[in-house]
Amino acid sequence: MFRQGIKPIWEDPSNKSGGKLTVRLTKGLASRFWESVLLAIIGEEWDVCDEICGVVMSIRENEDILAIWNRNADNQILLAKLKDCVRTTLNCPSWVRTE
Repeated sequence: MFRQGIKPIWEDPSNKSGGKLTVRLTKGLASRFWESVLLAIIGEEWDVCDEICGVVMSIRENEDILAIWNRNADNQILLAKLKDCVRTTLNCPSWVRTE
């Protein structure tokens, strides 16, 4: 799911300078986490929602991968805030690794 007018490709002007936050999930959590993240973004519950271009869920054989694409990969403050928002929304302990 991407914002209106943004294509899910790195060549899109909104994504060119962007990056993504990746959360690797054990099987069985994808549906609940997907719904929680989408509702947080759509409901603008995070103060970094304006920087989010889109969200992708990749279902794999051994794990599922949630990726949140953002506009500016160089903004470390934004990335730290985004990680905190994701951890809070998904109720993850601070030691859970996000990439």
